[in-house]
Amino acid sequence: MPTVMLSEHFTLQEFTASQTAAREGIPNQPNAHELENLKKTAAVMEKVRTILGSKPIMISSGYRGPQLNAAVGGATNSAHCFGLAADFTCPGFGDDHDICLKLEPHMKELGIDQLIWEYDQWVHLGLTEGTPRYQCLTINNSGTRTGFA
Repeated sequence: MPTVMLSEHFTLQEFTASQTAAREGIPNQPNAHELENLKKTAAVMEKVRTILGSKPIMISSGYRGPQLNAAVGGATNSAHCFGLAADFTCPGFGDDHDICLKLEPHMKELGIDQLIWEYDQWVHLGLTEGTPRYQCLTINNSGTRTGFA
């Protein structure tokens, strides 16, 4: 199957890959509207890549269809289900906390709805089709709190 590029550095495959989907035989293909949203998300991730010094970004979760989202315990209204989110790391830049601190001042210019530092392991960047909330959150075993402290 040919590689489908969403943007210069991001492929459709990396935004739809899922070990859970593969293991459980769950299809995870976006429809036309979700594909357009994935292109929008990839465009924002290109800007994120530039802000992080043009270091490669590793997407761990992008699009999740409803069945896959349920299988991984995702929120029912997750931006992932609409092609408007990416969970990622950028090892060449630094740790995930530093990524959040670097991106926080750029939230409005990037149109980020939610920027979440999750479990000290990855960054969640969520967009919206509505008005962005510009939320900065930390989620870990202690719960959810505002900011990246």
